[in-house]
Amino acid sequence: MKAADFRVKTIDELKADLARLKKEQFNLRFQAAAGQLENTARVRQVRRDIARIKTILREKTAA
Repeated sequence: MKAADFRVKTIDELKADLARLKKEQFNLRFQAAAGQLENTARVRQVRRDIARIKTILREKTAA
């Protein structure tokens, strides 16, 4: 997702998305370790989305 998509969400929605992405990242790491990971680019996308959400959460709490 783009940062603009995350900016329109509330803090609670962002926290829920962050939890969902962290679970997905955990599952992707297990799939990679087991050699069952099909979409390797998804690991990078999830990592960057987590960073985007954390950045926007920090901006919203500081404001």
